[in-house]
This record gives sequence, structure tokens and C-alpha cells, in this order.
Amino acid sequence: MTEISNSKQYDLEERTYQFTKNVSIFCRNLLKTTSNIEYIKQVIRSSGSVGANYIEANESLSKKDFVMRIKICRKEAKESAYWLRLIIETNPEKFTKEGGLFLNESIELKKIFSSILSKSQ
Repeated sequence: MTEISNSKQYDLEERTYQFTKNVSIFCRNLLKTTSNIEYIKQVIRSSGSVGANYIEANESLSKKDFVMRIKICRKEAKESAYWLRLIIETNPEKFTKEGGLFLNESIELKKIFSSILSKSQ
């Protein structure tokens, strides 16, 4: 049972890592407008925070700490979705498809963390 749990834990750690990496690569290709520079800074921070806080949750010392970290993961995933939506809607259409994939992933991650929270409280 522990092996399955650790495998699932690792899968979500890897998924959040890939999300952060992919968002970063996507942002590298955006036009360097004044608004994009600010949106990019924000989405890089929030997407990175999702995975970093999930790792912290897995290393938590108490259930209360775990729940708090998962809440932060959910909040940061939601914030990432906000910035990605702004990027998609304020940039040329050629960025819509790829940006939409990352927007959908941030929404999926938010749902996953909401599910973990509902089962942990």
C-alpha cells in the first residue's frame, strides 16, 4: 500500500514540475510587451509555487501543516489560471492553443488539490 501511495505522490510531484517547466518555456516565446513582462513574472511565480508547496506538503510534520500547504497549492493553481487566461486573451492568436493547454492544466491541478483537501479534512 505504501508503494502505491508513494507512486501517486511522485506522479503529482512530477506533474506539477512539468507544469512549471512548460509554463516557463511557453512564456519565453511571448512578446516582451510591458503587460506581458508583468504577467510572465506572476505566472512563473504562481506556477512554480504549486509544485514547491506540494513537495512541502509531502514533507509536512502534521496534518494541519499538510492541509495548509495543499490549500496554498490550490490557491497558486487558481492564480496561475488567472495569469494564463490574461496572457491568452491579450496576445496574438498563435499563443491561444498552447496557452489553453496550460490553462486547462492549472484548472485540473486546482481540482486535484480541492479533492485532496476534501479527503483530508
